[in-house]
Amino acid sequence: MENVFPNFNLIDHPLVKKDITILRDKKTQSEYFRETVRRISNILAVEIGKTLKLRKTNVVTPLERTIGYKLDQKIILIPVLRAGLSMVSGFLDLIPDCKVGHIGLQRNEQTLKPEEYYFKIPRVDINSKIILLDPMLATGGSASQAIKYLKRKRAKEIVFACIVAAPEGINKINSEHNKIEIYSAALDRELNKKGYILPGLGDAGDRTFGTL
Repeated sequence: MENVFPNFNLIDHPLVKKDITILRDKKTQSEYFRETVRRISNILAVEIGKTLKLRKTNVVTPLERTIGYKLDQKIILIPVLRAGLSMVSGFLDLIPDCKVGHIGLQRNEQTLKPEEYYFKIPRVDINSKIILLDPMLATGGSASQAIKYLKRKRAKEIVFACIVAAPEGINKINSEHNKIEIYSAALDRELNKKGYILPGLGDAGDRTFGTL
């Protein structure tokens, strides 16, 4: 599917396409599912990492003094519980000095709207960059609600990272938070009547933690 959405960054990479296929396969067991999500999260971290701010620093090599670089931002990972937890380790592999907070949102299966049950994040300041993590961007309700919470905490720079996105979820974020950049490893066709992504990969939380 061609990307025609504003603020949407589709990671078009052969290794990602290979790993998305593993996640879609209903025969993939939880341990391999987790490993695959971690690899994809590594690549998402690399792509989002291109936007991070740096400052110059001096470094002494075994041969001479030269210029190096350090991150010039506080990076905060915020997984949406529980499925978002599966993406944290992949980001920490690449950005180990991140802080990590948590937002607990669950979808009401009747209304399809998010309900909050937990919220705890590190202190946010003007120099913080928040990376919100959730494998599935379906209706966009949970992601939009999480972004609203973060804005109330005075978060100024937020990006959203997912494994699979549906057009409905992207449109929801764009309509309610038009400055939020979305990064995804796949763009799927649509939602079914129950709000699940098609073709999708099932319930990411259940498949990650073996609670099918």
